[in-house]
Amino acid sequence: MRLMLRYLRPLARTMALGMTIKILATLCELALPYILSYILDVAVPTGEIGRVLLWGGIMILAALGALIGNVVANRNAARVARDAAREMRHDLFEATMHLSARETDAFTVPSLESRLTSDTYNVHHFIGMMQRIGVRAPILLIGGVAITLVLDWRLSLILLATLPLIGGAIFLITRRGLPLYAYAQRAVDGMVRVVREDCNGVRVIKALTREDFECERFDNSNRALVARERKAGTAMAASQPLMSLFLNLGLVAVIALGAVFVSRDLSKPGRIIAFIQYFTLMSTAMSVITRIFVQLTKSMASAGRIEEVLETFERHNAEDPKTTQNGAENDGFLVFEDVCFSYNGKKDDLAHVSFSLPRGGTLGVIGATGAGKSTLIQLLMRFYNANSGEIRIGGRSVLDFDEQELHALFGVVLQNDFIIADTVAENIRFGRDLSDEAIHRAARLAQAEDFILAFPEGFSHVLTAKGTNVSGGQRQRILIARALAADPDILILDDASSALDYRTDAALRQALRDEVRTTTVVVAQRVSSVKHADHILVLDGGRVIGAGRHEELLDSCPAYRAIRDSQMGGAFLE
Repeated sequence: MRLMLRYLRPLARTMALGMTIKILATLCELALPYILSYILDVAVPTGEIGRVLLWGGIMILAALGALIGNVVANRNAARVARDAAREMRHDLFEATMHLSARETDAFTVPSLESRLTSDTYNVHHFIGMMQRIGVRAPILLIGGVAITLVLDWRLSLILLATLPLIGGAIFLITRRGLPLYAYAQRAVDGMVRVVREDCNGVRVIKALTREDFECERFDNSNRALVARERKAGTAMAASQPLMSLFLNLGLVAVIALGAVFVSRDLSKPGRIIAFIQYFTLMSTAMSVITRIFVQLTKSMASAGRIEEVLETFERHNAEDPKTTQNGAENDGFLVFEDVCFSYNGKKDDLAHVSFSLPRGGTLGVIGATGAGKSTLIQLLMRFYNANSGEIRIGGRSVLDFDEQELHALFGVVLQNDFIIADTVAENIRFGRDLSDEAIHRAARLAQAEDFILAFPEGFSHVLTAKGTNVSGGQRQRILIARALAADPDILILDDASSALDYRTDAALRQALRDEVRTTTVVVAQRVSSVKHADHILVLDGGRVIGAGRHEELLDSCPAYRAIRDSQMGGAFLE
């Protein structure tokens, strides 16, 4: 509930106006049976047609007031729910974007996706429902009880006797349903994960004719979700029948006693008719309240999941206030000092890594798959914090940088980088304030300008999501151009040339050496990509098994020499 109040507070005035209109419209509704009772019991017996028409006109005006008021209030409620949900989604997306990699791993990407979609929808739906019928139903219920007490207190006692039974049943059922809906939302996470995996790998699935297999895998996750939703729905479904049972028993008692009272001249027919109408209105109100409790259960579970992410983000921002002092570069511009790191806290994925690189130098990192190359990059950019040791940039620990300040130093091409569905120019610009000149220069350095200009639209050529309408090598060169476009202090190329042919790779490295004055970290599996680096690290199982220049490693590191020998064909072609 705190989450909803947080986003409704700025909209309090608009919400108050809508609720005031809704209250007035509901009071008009409440007046209708009472006016009808007056017409039947008082106006009609006098035989004065004018009096009947007068009260009939008042009844029509009350009905119109209820209609217009409800329409206006409902539109206002939709506007408030829309604005609150928009801000909530914005904050949740911002929090998701700023979570650390470890926090993202803990939540999982599919779970974050379902929180941004289905969970925010549940909260949005509840906010709208509370304003539309959450105000109307209690007024109908309480107002109906008050008016029926005035009409006939003896018959009202029957109604009052049913309310505690209904309230108790709803409370117990809601208490049971809340954890079940939270459990069901976790099943949504599982289904989103399968959909996400299949969308990303649809080409491989088709190539291997595994469509039926993936459909079965989706069906399994879908059935798991249905089973959990059925369990939650079954628990909550008992509320409506129980409420209807209690109300119908009360209505039968009211009709029976009302007939007795009329026959003994203890009451009037119009009053009994009005009483039955009020009873029907209150029955509808109780039915609506039951629906509200069902939706409340869903939205509370969803709000809790959203709040988890927002609180993690806020806690993340509040921790470790950053300093701004500049340090000396006496020991190098990029420094790893006995750095150890583990993803799961059990086994080191990087162990005792140390190196120093001067400003403007090039670091090459090579090793087999799983050696820890990408982990080193993620620690340098502080996607994860090292468990021990220190990482410094320009003499400052990476822990002393503000996140945005730190990341602004880098131009990055990662293994699983992405292309957005936009023009080539916008993919290189990527929302930054860069001139066309800078974009063209970056494309030329990345060896991408020739093929880009070969498109009929040139830099205005529209790429599909993930760049499926260009080749793998073209995609990589566009990503390299994106990394170079802002003239970063540190350029990171994480296996960025794996799809390039040797000639293009050599031309790219030559352009970087001749025209780019930046500190460069090259992560690769090809010796040709790192052989000209000022310092090369050879990793194996998260440990440094060789360090130095190319010629030094050929003499001192058998593993590096073995990699070079296995790639001699490529080296020879180069």
